[in-house]
Amino acid sequence: MRVLVLGSGAREHALAWRLARDEGVEVWCAPGNAGVEAVAKVVPVDLSDVAAVVSLARAEGIDLVVVGPEAPLVAGVVDALEDAGIAAFGPNRAAARLEGSKVFAKELMARHGVPTAGFRVFDDPDAACAYIRAASRPLVVKADGLAAGKGVVVADGPEDAVAAVDHIMRERAFGDAGARVLIEERLVGPEVSYHVVSDGERYVALASAQDHKRAFDGDRGPNTGGMGAYSPAPMVTPEVERAICERVVEPTLRGMAAEGAAFRGALFIGLMIVDGAPFVLEYNVRFGDPECEALMARWDGPVLPLFMGSARGDLREVRPACGAPASVCVVLASAGYPGAYDKGKRVDGLDEAAGVEGVTVFHAGTRREAGATVTSGGRVLAVTAVGEDIDDAAARAYRAVECVRFEGKQLRRDIGWQARRRLG
Repeated sequence: MRVLVLGSGAREHALAWRLARDEGVEVWCAPGNAGVEAVAKVVPVDLSDVAAVVSLARAEGIDLVVVGPEAPLVAGVVDALEDAGIAAFGPNRAAARLEGSKVFAKELMARHGVPTAGFRVFDDPDAACAYIRAASRPLVVKADGLAAGKGVVVADGPEDAVAAVDHIMRERAFGDAGARVLIEERLVGPEVSYHVVSDGERYVALASAQDHKRAFDGDRGPNTGGMGAYSPAPMVTPEVERAICERVVEPTLRGMAAEGAAFRGALFIGLMIVDGAPFVLEYNVRFGDPECEALMARWDGPVLPLFMGSARGDLREVRPACGAPASVCVVLASAGYPGAYDKGKRVDGLDEAAGVEGVTVFHAGTRREAGATVTSGGRVLAVTAVGEDIDDAAARAYRAVECVRFEGKQLRRDIGWQARRRLG
């Protein structure tokens, strides 16, 4: 079985790594990174060129394409692959609107009774600002379209919210993604990430996880793409998980199917738990990053049946395969991230880090240069460990982190703090 993983980050490295452990599976990754080379054949491709992706899959005789990032999904790469007779893991263009348009997602929730914050939609910045100034409650401002994870502002007050509207709609900081904004009430409570894999009708629920968006310890600093994650999340008790499935997952999947956009692939649901009840913050139509690294590290047994069953519309025989009790993923970033950062810094100590028991080092932003591994992105590595509990996994991950050396290494020292007892 030949599988092509699309993407270049730590999420895609984790997917390729997990697939490569399945018997009889050969893995390709496009465009990949320096770390993926150890588990897959890395080939160049422009993911924005859907025709090029299809041509690559045909040329390599690929049986299944696993799509990592959201942009190719929203662009319709799954539709094109299926039209070419190639199975693909991920939603088609119509279903990918769940992430491609925050307005579509919120309106779907409203139509199908999925709990979420109250909201209003605006395509006129003057009207949006007038609404903000008249409101007497905390608000969140979101660009409607894809904005590389940067189009959401949790406002501390009306002036922050007005500034966000100006940035998104008037300055067009995110291009056409900011033609409309969603303004919603701000919820308060712990956040959690919940993933399911669906075949359009049935679903397999994966382990809970929680990521850390803020750049610095204590949840301070600017939002990032994610500075780490851990699994499981203790606030997802059996009762909370039952509520997530019954009140969120199932009506979402039923609603999508009823509207002619049955969802196949990985559905990431960002949730706020308010007084024990789940409210949806956002949908992503692919695995979260760095949550994917934590989840794949815990997965036990073949993963191909999960991805292929989803792609073929039949998950009836697939069950969750959670092996290790816990995992912790610590992201090592370039100095300055999520702002401007330098590239080309030599990375040392990777073999030492990988030698720590229970640790796998997934590459996020690396490349090969003159025989060495160097940095090529804001997030550089995702050092991931499994353990008997969160404390154990965190201890292993941070032991490995100390082995890795590159100029300007930036990280959080408190990943998993919500669940850790002894490590401070």
